[in-house]
Amino acid sequence: MTGALVRLRGPLKRLAGSGELELTGATVGELLQRLEVEQPPLQGWILDERDRIRRHINVFVNGERGHEDTPIGPGDRVDVLPAISGGSA
Repeated sequence: MTGALVRLRGPLKRLAGSGELELTGATVGELLQRLEVEQPPLQGWILDERDRIRRHINVFVNGERGHEDTPIGPGDRVDVLPAISGGSA
């Protein structure tokens, strides 16, 4: 594996048409920018107009919370999950 394994969940997986993609990037921010370019249906869902991770999106790198400047290496696992909201009636 030359890139990081990006795993999408929920509606992001449906929009991309796949739950797992291999992508390269030096940081989480670069990786997510590449993801939105390679998967046009995801544009605007993960990153805002300033290329910042949207508040309702959670990113984990190898199980740890990641941010735009978190470094990424080959073989890393990056999970991208929309926040779950709701409650009981």
